[in-house]
Amino acid sequence: MANTAKPAAPELYSASDEYPQPLHATQKRVGGWQLVTSLALGVIAVLVVSIGTVLGLTVQNLQSSLITVELPGAPNPILPTIGEIEGGFNVLVVGSDTRVGQGDQFEFVDSELNDVNLLVHVSENHERAVVISFPRDLLLDVPACPQDDGTESAPRKMQPLNTTMGIGGLPCVALTIEELTGLEIGYAGLMTFTGVAQLSTAVGGVEVCVSAPLVDPWSGVNLPEAGYHTLEGGQALAFLRTRKGVGDGSDLSRISSQQVYMAALVRTLQQDGVLNDIGRLYGIARVAADTMVLSTSLGSLDVMVAMARALRGIPNENILFIQYPVLDADPELYAGRVIPNQGLAAEVVKRLLADEPFTVGEGSLGFGSTDAESLGESGVSSAEELDGLVGQTAGDETCAVPR
Repeated sequence: MANTAKPAAPELYSASDEYPQPLHATQKRVGGWQLVTSLALGVIAVLVVSIGTVLGLTVQNLQSSLITVELPGAPNPILPTIGEIEGGFNVLVVGSDTRVGQGDQFEFVDSELNDVNLLVHVSENHERAVVISFPRDLLLDVPACPQDDGTESAPRKMQPLNTTMGIGGLPCVALTIEELTGLEIGYAGLMTFTGVAQLSTAVGGVEVCVSAPLVDPWSGVNLPEAGYHTLEGGQALAFLRTRKGVGDGSDLSRISSQQVYMAALVRTLQQDGVLNDIGRLYGIARVAADTMVLSTSLGSLDVMVAMARALRGIPNENILFIQYPVLDADPELYAGRVIPNQGLAAEVVKRLLADEPFTVGEGSLGFGSTDAESLGESGVSSAEELDGLVGQTAGDETCAVPR
């Protein structure tokens, strides 16, 4: 049986009194409400925070700290009543590498990159959800993006996705992924290192599996034994950040190990009674209000509750985590970069637009994860398998693969 010992309690990163502002983004404080998480951890925070509100949390003291940013083309954030949101929707979750306000433990850099880019798609009938991870080194065309002074940046060709935050903030990331996929993004949230660490603690930790010892001095993750480890605070962040420590050391391997964490997070929230624990829900709400920047379309209590009601019934086998399909770029011109796999990406988007179910096949976990053994049965999806697609479902129990 795998090791079940919990590692030493990691140091919890404390939030800065002044939350860092993303570069080149027009922001304002509003009197509405919040959400969407990182995941590393997107759709779940919406679910948890929103249901917490329904259960009776007092949120007035959270509203004053909410920070939002305008998202081009976003829908009206106010719904007439609190009910289940109608139809499908897309939520973009961005992880920033800013060091501003994140503490002295990180080497300071004066740029801001969007190193984690997740798009959460919920189907029209609310029976399925797909979380797409876009590689930070994906080369694509960046459209003109709005600037603080009312102008627009010049369109750019063959730029890494993680440069879009510096070009035009969260709206630019959304516009770029919209242009790449053809999917409309109505909701978006931005999370920093501090937010990821505190969210993992607020949910009581996330139990992840590693197939061998995982120790990476660069990110700070320290899991000296194979098996299961409950991660929170700094160790959860270090696990999500490690690239050199998993798979082949690439960003694609990091994506697959992050999917191990995200799937485990989904199961944790469903199995551990988090959704019925008022104290823990309040803590998660506090983290969301204190550490995230949200699109104004998410700055409404009604929207958050409506999203939660739509998401709560999706079974694990119908929550799919995939890597956006890519191919290696020309190594002489773009060493270490990737480009879209046009054929497979087009098939994925076609299925999403039509809300046709699909899933990954056997042996499709990627370099950074592997199937866990002797963990019991998980749900079986009846969706068609797409050959070449990399990822897993929340019903697949997997382990990260150390390098």
